[in-house]
Amino acid sequence: QPHFEESGGGLVQPGGSLRLSCVASGFKFSDYRMSWYRQVPGKDREFVASIAEKGGNEYYGQAVKGRFTISRDNAKNTVYLQMNNLNADDTANYICTRRGGYWGQGTQVTVSS
Repeated sequence: QPHFEESGGGLVQPGGSLRLSCVASGFKFSDYRMSWYRQVPGKDREFVASIAEKGGNEYYGQAVKGRFTISRDNAKNTVYLQMNNLNADDTANYICTRRGGYWGQGTQVTVSS
């Protein structure tokens, strides 16, 4: 059964940066495109970014394009999300996922002064 452990969230000031990590287990990580979504209570999940199985071929949500960068290390079964120039609208629970309906619990990011 696929399992994801996200970390790296926290409280950050506007304009600041955070790097999220998601360690995956229970499947062959390098066979799957990986994605990040985010969710605010009462709203639908929002696509953030995705990356191909061997890296590259990245896609980003319009709201984060140019500020966020997704990457992965298949040797460590880990996908990362580097988030720069954060603003209050980026406040959300950030969730790691792969196809098949498997989702992590997420890591909370709060952007506030």
